[in-house]
Amino acid sequence: MKEKSHLLLKEQLCFPIYATSRMVTRLYQPWLDKLGLTYPQYLVMLVLWEEQRLTVSQLGKRLYLNTNTLTPLLKKLRDKGMVAKERSKDDERTVHIELTEKGQELKAQAEDIPANLLEAIDMPVEELRQMREWMWKLLGKFDD
Repeated sequence: MKEKSHLLLKEQLCFPIYATSRMVTRLYQPWLDKLGLTYPQYLVMLVLWEEQRLTVSQLGKRLYLNTNTLTPLLKKLRDKGMVAKERSKDDERTVHIELTEKGQELKAQAEDIPANLLEAIDMPVEELRQMREWMWKLLGKFDD
């Protein structure tokens, strides 16, 4: 009996996204090891290098992560001295996360990572730029 074509792995949208994500994350690993960061911690740092200070919920929204996923990441970054945590004086339920001096200094060590990744992938920059735009467009479909 012949399989329905829509059930073939090569016809799925989810698989190339998943597999590409795993492979790209693997490419990052040697550079992140030098920084002492995991890939999810690196994503947190990217947002904080851009914004400096955010609430946990704002950070979670930017990274599409739930608080229960984000909290252990933030604790580890705090333990490494990269971020500081402060409860809001107006509302104790609100927690602000901000870079420490050490966290800010790490940014200079990470500056070459995007260029290194482009070199490792070895595809035309314009194709990668277009792919990134399509992925952001798709991801935007999941915004609340």
